[in-house]
Amino acid sequence: MIVWINGTHGAGKTTTGALVQPLLPDSRVFDAEKVGVTLMDIRPGLPSTGNFQHWPPWRSLVVETARHVLDYVGGTLVMPMTVLVEQYWREISAGLARHSIPVRHFVLHADQDTLRERIEGDTVLGPSTFRLQHLEPYAEAARTWLHREAEVVDTTHLTPALAASRIAEAVKN
Repeated sequence: MIVWINGTHGAGKTTTGALVQPLLPDSRVFDAEKVGVTLMDIRPGLPSTGNFQHWPPWRSLVVETARHVLDYVGGTLVMPMTVLVEQYWREISAGLARHSIPVRHFVLHADQDTLRERIEGDTVLGPSTFRLQHLEPYAEAARTWLHREAEVVDTTHLTPALAASRIAEAVKN
């Protein structure tokens, strides 16, 4: 099984994913961003797109990597990863379905003001223009498809630990 934790940049996916993992027996965290980093390391580089998710190999490699890891160790993969383009989510979820891998898709949601405050007040990464630029695309995805395709966890007033607990309980039930 895959527990996909979606949401915009700065929503708390990585923190929440790390907290979900010990709550689900036989689970591991798989950060699909590392697949993108590997593709970015190819020299000479792949065509410039501004985002590795726009490279078709990223999407298929995420599916294949998850499949191979699950074939090797079994259990559950907790995957904290932003996917805001519906077509990309469809490719990934269809690829996982072709391999009969069940997916529980969650989205960490907070209102725009809360997200902006979190990003601007981040003491680890600092304010991030990149993360701020994804607030509107997230809002658009939430309005048009994302909240229909996922189980929404409103984190506006939740700590990451409470969000993780809610996700883990939903997966167990």
